[in-house]
Amino acid sequence: GYLEADPSLDVGGIDAGHKLAILVALAFGTKIDFDAIHIEGIERISIEDIEQAADMGFRIKLLGVAQRTGHGIEARMSPCLVPADSPLGQLEGASNMIVLEGDSVGQVVLQGAGAGAGPTASAIIGDVCDLARGSARPVFGRPASELAVAKRTEGAAPAAYYLRMQLVDRPGALAKIAAVLGDAGISINRMRQYRHTEATAPVLIVTHEARQEALDTAIADMDGTGVLASAPVAIRIERV
Repeated sequence: GYLEADPSLDVGGIDAGHKLAILVALAFGTKIDFDAIHIEGIERISIEDIEQAADMGFRIKLLGVAQRTGHGIEARMSPCLVPADSPLGQLEGASNMIVLEGDSVGQVVLQGAGAGAGPTASAIIGDVCDLARGSARPVFGRPASELAVAKRTEGAAPAAYYLRMQLVDRPGALAKIAAVLGDAGISINRMRQYRHTEATAPVLIVTHEARQEALDTAIADMDGTGVLASAPVAIRIERV
């Protein structure tokens, strides 16, 4: 996609988070609540993550996800691994995509240009024409004063995670990391070491589905093992 001259809002996921807040209000008839959205940017994503994800059949996308659960509305903006052969995985350039999922209809995919002179001008002229025709109507289908306050959820729905870390090259280092994950109730799906050096051992772990809170606890506990050479990078895997 395109970046502004000051890219911090784009790279930090904040600009996309603003758009997700509007989409949540449109989808669920709730007041816009930007503070309720968990936002994580792409600052920690490296070319190494992109290459390793591709090797496993995934691509990394900055993804906004909103869903109604039994506990309220969960909304988050964060980098995710998606299958490379999925509609989102094949999205390129400055195109935007919305995937709607319903109990009966299944998935509905909407795709179109999301930036650039032409798309921006078209959207503005469309609004001007609506105003000139007198066809303006409430953006959310009802007056903003009638929108409900969304109930926030605590934590995210369980998902598999990609973990990349550098370990000190010593006997038992990997066993300590596996033990920390096990203590947090997180099961390992697959694991690999690659580009081994004399001092450190890069390790890639893909977990089975786990709660975000459990993963956060495990990553915090890894600091106490004495075997981390760098902070772990965790990326959620979305099966879309």
